[in-house]
Amino acid sequence: MGLWPRSIRARGTLTATIVAAVLLCALSVTVAWLVRKTTYDEAQAQATAAGARVADAYRAGDRGPQIRSDPDVPVLQVVGADQKVIMSSSGVEGLPPLTTRRPPADRRMSSFQECVPDGNCYAVQLIRVDGTAGSPVVVAASPLPRFLTSGLGDLLNALLVGSAIGLVAVMSWVVIGRTMRPVAELRARYEEIRGNDLSRRLPEPQGEDEISGLVRTINRALDQREQALERQRQFASDASHELRTPIASLRTNLEDALLHPDDTDFREVAEASLRATDRLELIVNDLLLLARVGSGRESSEDIDLGALLRDEAAADVRTEIEPGLRVHGARAQLSRLFANLLDNAHRYGGGEIRLVARRAGEDALVVVADQGPGIPDADKERIFNRFTRLDTARSREAGGTGLGLAIAREVAQAHGGSVGMEDSLHGARFVVRLPLEFPEEEPSGQEPTANR
Repeated sequence: MGLWPRSIRARGTLTATIVAAVLLCALSVTVAWLVRKTTYDEAQAQATAAGARVADAYRAGDRGPQIRSDPDVPVLQVVGADQKVIMSSSGVEGLPPLTTRRPPADRRMSSFQECVPDGNCYAVQLIRVDGTAGSPVVVAASPLPRFLTSGLGDLLNALLVGSAIGLVAVMSWVVIGRTMRPVAELRARYEEIRGNDLSRRLPEPQGEDEISGLVRTINRALDQREQALERQRQFASDASHELRTPIASLRTNLEDALLHPDDTDFREVAEASLRATDRLELIVNDLLLLARVGSGRESSEDIDLGALLRDEAAADVRTEIEPGLRVHGARAQLSRLFANLLDNAHRYGGGEIRLVARRAGEDALVVVADQGPGIPDADKERIFNRFTRLDTARSREAGGTGLGLAIAREVAQAHGGSVGMEDSLHGARFVVRLPLEFPEEEPSGQEPTANR
């Protein structure tokens, strides 16, 4: 396909031109054949009628030297067996026979087309006056239009077809060009946005045509690209911010051991270095998880939410789980979401921990509540930020990586849900909403299963 043009505009124009050429040529040949046939049949019918009239008159005894002229059949002759003209119409008086041909011996009439040296062509009808072999023959010839017999009609037909094909090619080029112009403009704007500012979007035209769908697809791709870039920037920022402390601690311990080897307890240095390494590993794993959430790299599946929650809940967690709750998502990420909330309740809460799951409209509502000191109102949103630690409960040494609740919120949002805190008389109350896989199903009527 090396000769096939690469441009959609050129391919569309060439395709339209080829199709138009095939159809127009076929139509032209058909019309030309019909015009020729109709014209010839009409001339032949006129010649046959005039020749039959002359033959009937000749048999009836009307054998004068001249035949009454017929405006539609100017050539009327009665030719004897010796090829001499016995009678003729006034237009061909004194002229030799138009043709020397005679009907076959077994037939009384024959018809054909005859062209004479002056360029005129005729539809000729030969009729024997009687059935004998030496009977005189009536020659009746009706002229055919000159433009059909001279090739002028074919030339005009070819010019018309060629002009029509050219017009189709030009119109196709113009129309396809105008149709593709918005695509070219969208491409230029997309390249400009992609190279300069991913926060910008293409203006979406009204309607539901292909261009509108393309714009929406491009804008969704820009959203995903911006989110991916933001995740990369956040990852770099978080890593550079949070990894400094364990790295600095590890470096300090090792440098001190090298500077004062006699005063250094190797086991103590190794244990401190191992703690710093463990912390580095936790932070890196959590950052990598945050980078993967919402990227679409992990496969999704239909999940029994109740079974997943029971697997994550420890023995001391009181559960009230409504049966039949199913969600769609990445199992590992959802497990991490609820594991982080339960770990947060165990680490910073107190008293009884409750895990409740039930249907709430088209969502699954999961509540993790503890009886601890709770979270101040001013910090109920801040705790979901990355590396946020409340001074009263969390520190780099005693707390986790500071990413647990941030991971929980990112996972919930990536699955079309949300995580937040609700007011509670005692302790903290985290609420997770996830869209159900089959929201139209009615509750089965079974009581929530409880585990104390």
